[in-house]
Amino acid sequence: MPNKGTTRKCRSLRPAGKYFSGNGHYLYVSTYSDRRLWERALEGQAAAFGELFERHATSVYNYLFRRCGNWATAQDLTSIVFLELWRRRSDISLERESALPLLLGVATNVLRNRKRADRRHRAALERMPVPSESWSPHENVVERLAEEERMHELLGILDRLPKREQDLVVLCVWMELTYEEAADALCLPVGTVASRLSRAKRRLRGLLDPSGQPAPGVLET
Repeated sequence: MPNKGTTRKCRSLRPAGKYFSGNGHYLYVSTYSDRRLWERALEGQAAAFGELFERHATSVYNYLFRRCGNWATAQDLTSIVFLELWRRRSDISLERESALPLLLGVATNVLRNRKRADRRHRAALERMPVPSESWSPHENVVERLAEEERMHELLGILDRLPKREQDLVVLCVWMELTYEEAADALCLPVGTVASRLSRAKRRLRGLLDPSGQPAPGVLET
């Protein structure tokens, strides 16, 4: 597993690139695709896995926050997602250039098995790398609480849909995945994704506010 010192080793792994500061040290930004980073991670180069974490942790967090409505829980679950990906690395082949659909698929499964995952990974979370300041999704506590309140309102509307339709609304509408990427994430045919999402949107358009407009935020990114 990657550790706090992972980023210091990056120069030996990649050609010259850009640097940016985070947590008082420099992090390397490579031009490698996710697929190439995944291949290097499988070869034992933990820094490559650490870069995948830095590259996609915020998107995974956003997805989890939009599913659970609690920023602290979403951060813990984000670490669990990457821990699960690392644990299952020998069984996973990255077919696309982007690892995000794969990560969001793992995140969906973590949410479905949340209680079991909490028990299995609580101790392991302490061994996960600490996200850099650049990754932190929120800085202001008041902002966090306001977003949680708004998220709970949206989830109250979303909860009226079947679970399988909820997944697709969040992936395709809020996270802006293509039908093909969502199909990869959930291991579904593309046609099934399209039909379920169409049904979900019809249901949500039936949930109107007093002004007669579609429920705000639900069908928006």
